[in-house]
Amino acid sequence: MARILVAYVSKKGSTAEIAHAIGKELQVAGHLVDVTEMKSVLSLEGYNSVVIGGPFYMGSIMADVGKFIARYEVALKKVPVAAFAVGLAPLGKDPAERDNAMKKLQKTLEPLTPVAMTIFAGRLDLTKLSWFQKWITEKVKSPVGDFRDWTAIAAWARELPAKMGV
Repeated sequence: MARILVAYVSKKGSTAEIAHAIGKELQVAGHLVDVTEMKSVLSLEGYNSVVIGGPFYMGSIMADVGKFIARYEVALKKVPVAAFAVGLAPLGKDPAERDNAMKKLQKTLEPLTPVAMTIFAGRLDLTKLSWFQKWITEKVKSPVGDFRDWTAIAAWARELPAKMGV
C-alpha cells in the first residue's frame, strides 16, 4: 500500500472532479490517497508517488502546474510522477492538435519524466464563463458541453499503480 498525492489546479471545477475520480480509483486499489489543490500542498514528504493535474486555458496549461513543479522539483524527482491535463484537444478532428497539446503538457512537466501522461476531454460550461470567454468560445466555434469520459479516466487511474511501481 502506497501513499499517493493527487495534486491539481482547477479553474471551473472540471479538473478537480477528474482528480477526485482518479483518487477514488487509487483508493479502491488499496492505496492511501490525498487529493489536494496544488496551492494547499505544504510538503511531499511521506508520499510514494504523485499525480499532477491541470487544465488547458487559452491554449496553455495553467501556470500553477509549472510553479508547483518548480517548488517541489527536488522531491518530485525522487518519486514516480504521473500527469494529466484537461481540455478540448481530444475532441479535435486533427491529430496534430492532440499531439501539440501533449507536447505542451510534456514541456510544462519539464524537468520531470512522468511514468504516465495523458489528456482528458473536459467540460466547457457556458454558465461558468465571463462574457469575454463566451465571446471567444463563439468566435472559435469551440464545442460546448461535458465531454469527460469517466470510463477512460477510471481505466487510466487503475493502470497507475503498476506504472508507478507502487
